[in-house]
Amino acid sequence: MLIPDWRNTIWADLSQPWDVIVIGGGIVGAGVFREAVEAGLRTLLVDAHDFSSGTSSRSSKMVHGGLRYLKNAQVKLTLDSSRERQRLIREGEGLIDPLRFNLVNYRNDHTPGWVFGLGLIAYDMLALRWKHTRLSRQNLKEVCPQLNDSNLLGGYEFYDAQTDDARLVLRVIQEGQLAGGTAINYAKVVGFLKNQKNRVCGVKLQDLLTDKETELKAQLVINATGAWADEMRSKIGREPRLRLLRGSHLIFSQERIPLADAISFLHPSDHRPVFAFSWEGATLVGTTDIDHGHHMTTDPWISEQEMEYLLEAVNHIFDCLKLTRDDVRSTFAGIRSVLDTGKADPSKEARDEILLNEDGLITITGGKLTMFRHMAQRTLKFASKYLPEKIKFDADSRALDIIDQKKLTSIYECKHLDTELKARLIGRYGAHASQLIETIATEEFQLIPDTKTVWAELRWAARNEQVLHLDDLLLRRTRLGSLLPQGGQAILPAIRKICQNELGWDDELWKVEETAYLRLYQQSYSVPHPVPA
Repeated sequence: MLIPDWRNTIWADLSQPWDVIVIGGGIVGAGVFREAVEAGLRTLLVDAHDFSSGTSSRSSKMVHGGLRYLKNAQVKLTLDSSRERQRLIREGEGLIDPLRFNLVNYRNDHTPGWVFGLGLIAYDMLALRWKHTRLSRQNLKEVCPQLNDSNLLGGYEFYDAQTDDARLVLRVIQEGQLAGGTAINYAKVVGFLKNQKNRVCGVKLQDLLTDKETELKAQLVINATGAWADEMRSKIGREPRLRLLRGSHLIFSQERIPLADAISFLHPSDHRPVFAFSWEGATLVGTTDIDHGHHMTTDPWISEQEMEYLLEAVNHIFDCLKLTRDDVRSTFAGIRSVLDTGKADPSKEARDEILLNEDGLITITGGKLTMFRHMAQRTLKFASKYLPEKIKFDADSRALDIIDQKKLTSIYECKHLDTELKARLIGRYGAHASQLIETIATEEFQLIPDTKTVWAELRWAARNEQVLHLDDLLLRRTRLGSLLPQGGQAILPAIRKICQNELGWDDELWKVEETAYLRLYQQSYSVPHPVPA
């Protein structure tokens, strides 16, 4: 394995005393990292794999206001989620964008249409915005001609938002780094340090590239590992408390499922909510909600049963399209961690955040992507007694940094970039957007077919975003591995040139990385093989 100079530099500087060490580079860990750095704390973020390599790159890609929480009378949570969604839309233009939903109601749905209507009235009132509209049967057929019109009653139009979850995580981490924090991937916590009072006061950290281990001390250690939270807690002798639930998704080409708006409907079998919407130049369908039932030593994958369940859903709602497994371009599965209360139906387990203090190890897990700023602030307040001084937070603080777009105008004009691409690059790369544009050749700002990604993003990521493996580049820095047929095999020769130029990979190392990436794609992102009868 080739060890880049930047990594050696980071590792050499780790021995300093830290105020906060955050374990886990998903959206929650990234949020805590950024908030701690902004509060003036010496903060280190570590992840045993790549940043956002867990659930935070395999979510349903929605930044939602919590409409579903109203069903369980979680009014405060819905209020907070709705307002946080609006904040993220304002601050994350180009990365977090409004998404128009059409909620479809059929005669045989278990939930009457008027119930949805009442819920949407409350939803808009909490968000202080009136954005839902009643749709007739004809209205729905006009906006989505391929809808199954048998027993179709009508529906509602409302708004939420969507994002590229992995890029959101990366931007939050990068803002923490720019503010003075340190973040390193492929660095595994293999144990904890404890003081004379038996309180956690540091970590034993292993570099997964070299197997080198070191001990790092900190005033506060935060476990933000999501689905791996129990595994981390077990290192201090704590029993499991979490239930791991899997949500799986299908990705189709837009040619096979052409959608202008998102469609939300109830599954014909169990009447769970299912959705389909355009994402990154493809169409995303989800999601399931079942017990995972596997160890977290490998990336999760969709089961054959989940595959059939989601195909049944889309063929019910889009009956004229006659979709088959051959139409599925890729799949992915994410793992939610919830507090295990033993409910028979996993969907009935609460999705609230879980906050624990055990021997000074602070664990934060659960919750929703939309609420990452709130969760970060709450975590640091909860653990403030371990910090050198009282931390004060502004409830109206930004979730993402301000980007002065006026300073970028001349740069974009010089490269002849259109408005949509300009907004996209600012949203995804934040303060680094101008440097990306200035340093990458103009000819590399061409779109990769069937995606919204330009070649320049691959080169920038390889050069600047702590890429160590091919899957880092194709599954998280960009989403090409999910968006293109066979994980993007057709463009791997072009990607090889970029990696060899920017990462110094020779032919032998490229072959190792290509083989490992294609194996991972087949295991966790491809269409599962049917189970023999």
